[in-house]
Amino acid sequence: MNKEVLFEGKFLKVFKDQHWEFVQRHNCTGIVVILAVTDDAKIIFTRQYRLPVHNHVIELPAGLVGDHGSKRKELMVTAARRELFEETGYIAKRFIRLVSGPVSGGLSSDIMTLYWAKGLKKKGKGGGDLTENITTFEVPVHSAHAWLRTMEKKGNLVDPKVYAGLYFLNKSSEFRVKSSVAARVLNSEL
Repeated sequence: MNKEVLFEGKFLKVFKDQHWEFVQRHNCTGIVVILAVTDDAKIIFTRQYRLPVHNHVIELPAGLVGDHGSKRKELMVTAARRELFEETGYIAKRFIRLVSGPVSGGLSSDIMTLYWAKGLKKKGKGGGDLTENITTFEVPVHSAHAWLRTMEKKGNLVDPKVYAGLYFLNKSSEFRVKSSVAARVLNSEL
């Protein structure tokens, strides 16, 4: 690779490699996204204002890995635990890795990992760190699609990773056994 640095900011670098320009973060080693579902089949969504799109975005809890300046490399699952608690106030007994891949392969070198958080307990208020203003929603899985459509009609954007999370819920035999009504609704919506 023969990358040329076009711009370097506090958190991002813009590179040119051959004919392509792309961004790379230099304050983290990855991104975690958390599919958090309570034992009573409620999915945890977050809503926050995102400057790049000048709008509120409905998302799954998520965050950067290793962005707290520690000299030790942060594990992905450690970041998932931290971000889940920071944004939602929930802790989880288990984290199951579902999938990893590029967030936007034509624009960014970011690789995200989606985890399913199980055994949730509310232990804090959430809302994000001092630089964030995050609202948390607990939405029954069986009405998630209708709720998302309502939020879109109110002018919010919905991060497509939300639908990836719903896909994994729909494909889980464990979840279908616990909530066959939710599975039927998800099947009809997808």
